[in-house]
Amino acid sequence: MRIAFVSNVVHPFVKGGAQKRIHEIGTRLAADGHDITVYGRQFWDGPGEITHEGLTLRAVAPAAGLYTDDRRSITEAIDFAARLARPLHRRLAADDHDLVVASVFPYFPVLASKLATLGTDTPLVTTWHEVWRDYWESYLGGAAPFGKVIEYVTARLPQQPIAVSGITADRLAGIGPSRESIDVVPNGIDVDRIQSAPLPESHGHDSYDVLFAGRLIEDKNVALLLDAFDAVADQTDATLGIIGDGPEATRLQRQARRLNHADRISFLGFLDEYDRVLGHMRAARVFASPSTREGFGITCAEAMAADCTVIAAEHPESAASEVLSNAGVLVRPEQSQLTEALKQALAGERPVMDPKKRAATYDWDSVATKAEIVYNKAIY
Repeated sequence: MRIAFVSNVVHPFVKGGAQKRIHEIGTRLAADGHDITVYGRQFWDGPGEITHEGLTLRAVAPAAGLYTDDRRSITEAIDFAARLARPLHRRLAADDHDLVVASVFPYFPVLASKLATLGTDTPLVTTWHEVWRDYWESYLGGAAPFGKVIEYVTARLPQQPIAVSGITADRLAGIGPSRESIDVVPNGIDVDRIQSAPLPESHGHDSYDVLFAGRLIEDKNVALLLDAFDAVADQTDATLGIIGDGPEATRLQRQARRLNHADRISFLGFLDEYDRVLGHMRAARVFASPSTREGFGITCAEAMAADCTVIAAEHPESAASEVLSNAGVLVRPEQSQLTEALKQALAGERPVMDPKKRAATYDWDSVATKAEIVYNKAIY
């Protein structure tokens, strides 16, 4: 197959889950003999087209800022989409690619990708990481109807949709394609890399009994975790490490300073080295992520591979229950429930299923094989 991936940001020059997925799937397909091109912004030095780890990276726009006031920039997405459509169409008209795979979100590059396929027989495959629907009201406030309309229009495009989880597929079916037409191909993890990551002590850093890793935003419910941990800390000498940054960081740090056991809570900020995050997971006994909005929940899968007891929130807008199955602990996002789960996990209680065995099902090799099947189906 000759596959064109569309992503305004490209791994490893910009870190993020969607672009990492493209890289991991793309490099494996390239190693199997497929021709893989990624269309994106030029965040790398040198010429606009380079080869990196078997992938052709083709810039259609210069590097640009991705966020405005902690929200993804709409103008950036529109600019990238406008710059993408014509060069991608030229390549498709010349029969350079058998299919186009575009990540959602942002939405405008998906619309541009569909526009580029017009007049050709090239199918469009979309990868849906989340479906926001009513969440637009929290994200954009008064401008929420604009976001909802764009999401709805994108969902209604002729496409072969892929969702990263069953819950995302169900939410997508609520605004667009039939559920039967949506394939589920989960996000993946590098199990070997996780299980061989250097422990924090090897770098002279502390390790923590309980760990959280993720963007510090309201839906992650880190405030709830802080209160639950403080209650548990009355009965144990456990420590809590918070990895990540975001708009809630300052408020959460103020909250932590007011707690009885503030001296056992550490905010590590954003860690540039991915292996440092993995090392902290390996060293932790418990990974707690009471997030109520997860299109997949990659950190939960990573923590299972690191042999943590994973505690996550059971919520209709979170795929954590799907990811964990019975290899983790699910609780309602309430302090009493989370406190009790932390207490039991720190006392040594383990899930019914071996977390490492469950995590192995999300290894990138398995995910790439599933993606290849769907891509082939879209062509033939």
